[in-house]
Amino acid sequence: MNDVSRVKPRPLSPRLSIYRWQSTMIASVVHRASGLVLVLFVPLYLWLLHGMTGSPEDFVQVQSWLHSGLGKLSLWVAGVALFFHYCNGLRFLSIDAGWFEQRRMLRLSARIILGMTIFVAVILGMLL
Repeated sequence: MNDVSRVKPRPLSPRLSIYRWQSTMIASVVHRASGLVLVLFVPLYLWLLHGMTGSPEDFVQVQSWLHSGLGKLSLWVAGVALFFHYCNGLRFLSIDAGWFEQRRMLRLSARIILGMTIFVAVILGMLL
């Protein structure tokens, strides 16, 4: 018998397709995605800030872009990402401090944050 036939099959590595999606998992993945969105928004924010404080022509250009569909969508995405990332970051800090460590509380807090974010997304969408 050769050595290859005696090797046990290795377990599957954890992948997103193996697990059943739960609120805690969704909150964790969305937290990383919202952080990425916020980092990618920084150059746009700097351009907006420069346009708001530059010449009157720059101000008019930035203002017209902000009132466009793409401008409103960008502000909506950044606003929702900021709200979620902030609230879920506070949730993670409270978990790190030893609060809400029970499985039931982890799931409940994740659901509350996700629900609040959906509510804020709808309200922000109506305002923009």
